[in-house]
Amino acid sequence: MSDSAIQGIQPYFAPTLVAWQRQHGRHALPWQQTRDPYRVWLSEIMLQQTQVTTVLGYYQRFLERFPSVRELAGASLDEVLALWAGLGYYSRARNLHRCAQAVCERHGGEFPRSAALLEELPGIGRSTAAAVASFCFDERVAILDGNVKRVLSRVLAFEGDLAQARQEKQLWLHAQSLLPAKPSDMPAYTQGLMDLGASLCSTRSPQCLLCPLSDLCAAKRQGEPQRFPIKTRKLKRSRRENWWLWLEQGGRIWLQQRPATGIWASMWELPMFDDEAALNAQAARLGGSPEVLPVIEHALTHLDWVLHPRRLSLDRVDEQALSAGRWVAREQLADYALPAPLKKLID
Repeated sequence: MSDSAIQGIQPYFAPTLVAWQRQHGRHALPWQQTRDPYRVWLSEIMLQQTQVTTVLGYYQRFLERFPSVRELAGASLDEVLALWAGLGYYSRARNLHRCAQAVCERHGGEFPRSAALLEELPGIGRSTAAAVASFCFDERVAILDGNVKRVLSRVLAFEGDLAQARQEKQLWLHAQSLLPAKPSDMPAYTQGLMDLGASLCSTRSPQCLLCPLSDLCAAKRQGEPQRFPIKTRKLKRSRRENWWLWLEQGGRIWLQQRPATGIWASMWELPMFDDEAALNAQAARLGGSPEVLPVIEHALTHLDWVLHPRRLSLDRVDEQALSAGRWVAREQLADYALPAPLKKLID
């Protein structure tokens, strides 16, 4: 779409979207009932690559445990990770904790009131900063998460390849040019883009006949909305295979903490081995023959992880034969951040 064509839809785009959101958009989500930047920020981080239905329970539990940014900042990372366990993308939880501490250290426990300053905090990207600033402070600043890229790319029939930084930068400029004139419209406008992308303007089956932007949408006029957004680079997936040794003695399970970086950073797990021979050698040193449990196939964003759990119950344990870790009673497991497949296995 040419600059002149974009200028042609500017007077109609934001007012149409705002009116639709106020009448047909989502209004009952708990983070929509507040202008508290802590609660809005928490929801935005949780909603990254995660469905609303999944987030609802976690959001409520987090607020019950950490009702303010100061209480989140004062918690241990283990506490935060334990409460986050099962939500996935654990770097979000680590950044959440770091950001809360930065808000307290740099800003006296108050979130800054502009997207530019919010973006300087750990774990807050440009789109998240803009969402918090528009929802809480009516700042006229554009968001551009996955759903919004899809909506704008279709409305504008944006031919740029979003795998290229310069093309994404161009779409940011277009997004900024389409903002409503009145700051007070920003919460409804921003929410409207999110709602439209999460409902009518879906990836595979857009409901163009019901879309409020149908008359403005260049992709609909071309008859191929599913072609947008254009992004050629494909994520390369890899495969990994490991063996877990589940050691149990007297109602206690032996856990080890993972390194502070990498997959499941700082979380707790069973001793892990690169092959079955190494696991069996360790089991022999401990004086037992492990039980074979069903294989676990765990899909991460970039990795298919095949895990082979083996279970060994022992009456007595030679502590010197164990690598670094600790015994944890079953009733205390909830206090530890366990990866989702391990939590499911033990439960």
